[in-house]
Amino acid sequence: MASKSTWQGVFPAVTTKFTTADRLDVAEMERCFALQVDAGVHGLIVCGSLGEASTLDSEEKLEVLKTALRVAKGRVPVLLTVCDGSTRRAQAMAEAGAKAGAAGFMVLPGLPYKSDPRETVAHFRAVAKAGGLPVMIYNNPVAYGVDLTPPVLAELAADPLFVAVKESSDDVRRVTKIINLTGDRYRIFTGVDNLALESLAMGAVGWVAGLVCAFPDETMAVWNLARAGRMDEALAVYRWFQPLLDLDVSTKLVQNIKLVEALVIDSNDRCRPPRLPLAGEERARVEAVVKKALANRPKLEKPKRAKSA
Repeated sequence: MASKSTWQGVFPAVTTKFTTADRLDVAEMERCFALQVDAGVHGLIVCGSLGEASTLDSEEKLEVLKTALRVAKGRVPVLLTVCDGSTRRAQAMAEAGAKAGAAGFMVLPGLPYKSDPRETVAHFRAVAKAGGLPVMIYNNPVAYGVDLTPPVLAELAADPLFVAVKESSDDVRRVTKIINLTGDRYRIFTGVDNLALESLAMGAVGWVAGLVCAFPDETMAVWNLARAGRMDEALAVYRWFQPLLDLDVSTKLVQNIKLVEALVIDSNDRCRPPRLPLAGEERARVEAVVKKALANRPKLEKPKRAKSA
C-alpha cells in the first residue's frame, strides 16, 4: 500500500479532452497533464466530476487513467475516481483500475441514490476491498446529497485502506471537526477551490484543485507559500486568484474551467453532450474574468515542490 504520507499537496482534478468527433483526445490530455506534472503538482486525479465521469464508459475511464500514468512516469501518484450508482459496478471499476496501475482511488457514494450512513459505509468498504489500494473518500453533500460526517469518517477509519478525505462540504469548520474526532488518521484535502487557503490554514494538507488545470503555477504558489508559512504572500496570490476560483463552485464548473483552459493554455472547451460549451452572457462573463486576471497576473517565484510533512 502507498504510504499515506505521500498523499498531500496539490492534486489536480484534470479535465477529459475530446476530439471534434467526440472521441478521447489522448494527445491533448498528454499535453495538458504534462503541464501539471512539470509545474510540480503532487498527484493527478482522473475521471472525476470535472473529468465528466458520468459521460465516460468504463473503457474510456481506463484509457484516461493509462494516459495519465504514461505522463506521470511514476513521478506522482495517479488516482482513478470511482463513482457508480451500483456498488457492484464500482467494485468492478476499482478492480480494473488497480490492474491498470492506479496508485489509488477517489471514491464517491453510489449516486444518484442518496444512501443513509449505514449504506454509505457499506458501499465505501466494498469498493475499497475490491480495489485493494489506498482510497481518498470524497465528501460533497452540497452536490450529491450524501454527507460523510465526521462520525461516519471515524467509523471508516477502522479500515487502513481509507487514507485521505476530500472535504467539499463547503464548511471549512469541518476540517477542525474531523481532526478533533480522528486526530491525524486521515490526510485531509480541500475540494473547494475558493476555500483552499482557509482549509490549509485549518490543517488540511492537500488541495484537490480545479483551476489548476489552467493556472498550475499560481496554484502551486499558493500551496508552497502557505506551507512555508509565508501567509501574507500566499494571501496576495490567493486574493488575485479568487474570481477565477469562484468558477469552480458552479453547476457549470466543467464548462467554466474548460473555457479557461482554452483561453489560457491554448486548449479547447469541447465537452461531451449533454454539456455544451458556454455561450452568450455566460461565456462573456468568464472571458471577462480571465481577461482581468491575465492583465494583473502576479509575478511568481520559480515553482518548486514543497517538502513532504
